[in-house]
Amino acid sequence: MRRSGVAPRSSIVAGATLLAIATFALRADAHGSRLVPIEEKPPVSPPAALPAGAAPRPPGAHDWTGLHLGGHLAYDLAKARSTLLAPGSVESSGALGSLFGGVQVGYDHVLPSRILLGVEGDISFPHFVDDGAVTSLPTPRGAVTDKVDFVSTLRGRAGYAMDSWLLYATGGLAWSQARLHEDSSTSTGEADLLRVRTGWAAGAGAELAIGRAWSLRLEYQLDHLGGVAGAFASGTSYQSTGMDIQGIQLGLQWHFGGGDELSAAPDTAWWPIDSRDWNVHGQLTFVEQGYFGFRSPYQGPNSLSGSTQFQDTVSATAFLGLRLWEGGEVYVDPEIDQGFGLSQTLGVAGFPNGEAQKASYPDPRLNVDRLFLRQTFGLGGEQTTVEDGPNRLPATYDVSRLTVTVGRLSVGDAFLLNTYASDPRTQFLNWNIYGGGSYDWTMDRPGWTWGAIVDFNQPSWALRAGYFLENTVSNGNSYDLEIPTHGQYTVEPELRYSLLTRPGKLRLFGWVSRANMGSYADAVAMPLTTPGYPDITQTRQVRTNYGFVANVEQSITDDLGVFSRASYSPGLVEVMGWTDCDESVSLGTVLRGTAYRRPDDAIGVAGVVEGLSPEARSYFAAGGTGIVIGDGRLDYRPEEILEAYYAFGIARWVTLTLDYQLVANPGYNADRGPVSIYAARLHAEL
Repeated sequence: MRRSGVAPRSSIVAGATLLAIATFALRADAHGSRLVPIEEKPPVSPPAALPAGAAPRPPGAHDWTGLHLGGHLAYDLAKARSTLLAPGSVESSGALGSLFGGVQVGYDHVLPSRILLGVEGDISFPHFVDDGAVTSLPTPRGAVTDKVDFVSTLRGRAGYAMDSWLLYATGGLAWSQARLHEDSSTSTGEADLLRVRTGWAAGAGAELAIGRAWSLRLEYQLDHLGGVAGAFASGTSYQSTGMDIQGIQLGLQWHFGGGDELSAAPDTAWWPIDSRDWNVHGQLTFVEQGYFGFRSPYQGPNSLSGSTQFQDTVSATAFLGLRLWEGGEVYVDPEIDQGFGLSQTLGVAGFPNGEAQKASYPDPRLNVDRLFLRQTFGLGGEQTTVEDGPNRLPATYDVSRLTVTVGRLSVGDAFLLNTYASDPRTQFLNWNIYGGGSYDWTMDRPGWTWGAIVDFNQPSWALRAGYFLENTVSNGNSYDLEIPTHGQYTVEPELRYSLLTRPGKLRLFGWVSRANMGSYADAVAMPLTTPGYPDITQTRQVRTNYGFVANVEQSITDDLGVFSRASYSPGLVEVMGWTDCDESVSLGTVLRGTAYRRPDDAIGVAGVVEGLSPEARSYFAAGGTGIVIGDGRLDYRPEEILEAYYAFGIARWVTLTLDYQLVANPGYNADRGPVSIYAARLHAEL
């Protein structure tokens, strides 16, 4: 992981950049879940006079003149030529094939001849797994890696605009931030040198209008960038003579002035895709979180630092949905993340920021959170209407139905849901208040996996089951493909009931994992002379883990509700994806501000107590480390956390939340803490 000291500079860049992608969306209310009623429109004014020689635009034709804003995904191939002096000279060439993603903004003007002239700027970030690494050269003391943090261009474009198509060529300036990274065994840490590459860009593309304000584009672009050089404190020198990046880009963009409605219009039939069969939404979440110094007589490799610190995280997501056929829908959610959790997301089992990634990004990185197909089979009888929202197309379904979902997603998309505590972007921030406590949530480091979910729904109950890929190793980004003998199986019956006429839900969640896991007991039983004792990685073999979560929510009034979760796992093996916890109980309440005329405000208060199994206690007391905790020693006490927040509904699509958490015995260690953690969260949905 990189040092968090780089984050403040990068977060400013990220905040401005990611705000753009968050605006890449449809209309929605303050919670992004309901269509806003369409107001009665005023009489239409007579059309403005056309420029001399211009032909009238036919019904449904797209107006290409104006400002546009959008996002894109691209597959780029990068090649670099470099020389390493360590001392001695080593020449090499490197290559990177990676998914990139980002935003673009521009302005176009169409002449009476249909010739289009415009200007456009964009910025793209590499996928988090590849991390933009183009060249990696070994040295006698370690290695030097040349990484692309981002690529940006400012280009003119010229083309020919038809009613629904635009063909164009583009060219201009290009620049990129290079991160020269040395991992040296002779230094106390890692060293980064930041350099700027400059050059030119050229390409060509085609754009298709798919609505009054929307268009799809396919573009080829070549970026030719110059060289960079740097000398590290270790004495190693690096020089790159140049880099070429070429790729194919698929983009979606919104044209200002084309209208923000996707509702039916008299000429809807002209568009190639029915406006009711696709949607776009977006979100932006910024969290600033920190604390002042607390009692910390010692620290281990995975401790929460006892010194004062404040860190920030930012995420921006586009939610794209398309109906393929009746009941069949596909969704893709590209997201850009940047920032750091406190102490690199270490030190507290119930970690205080649900937006913090286990992978830390000093500069923004792309991740495709979700890419899944959902098929719904109606079983007849009473029907219900599903409203437009993120990962949800408007439709009417049978209440009795079977839904099958397959692809890249989160277990929490379907399981462990709770009206009052499920989403750290709008509700409680703490992992084990909105999560399942001891449930070993299968995920890669950013929080996602691949799997399949079957959901059988009835009017008063539901039953859902799932199968998900496990990691090859704990807290990793690669997946164990021994299907179906390895992986995680889940099941959750849900009962909907009324208590004194107020609705409630009870969900009983069970899970079984089969994966390559280490044993706490085996690690402690190793000879004390074993390097890195107790090294749980040396005990890994295919093992089974399991657990249960009881999850209840109860409405008290229209504005007040309570919830609770209780979880258990035997705690014999290392955790694969979530956090170091073997038992937990949480209880909380949420109150809306309707009584004092602030219906979009909310107050939440909750607490969680969590613990470790005897085997896990012995392992951490011996100096072991887990996914999140490891102080080098352990005076065991249950970890106790209290969280309270107030969410201000600033506008129907913006919420500002002030959050406070008190953590006693962080990392289950009575020798350290308590610590008071403060946070401010800004969340926008469109």
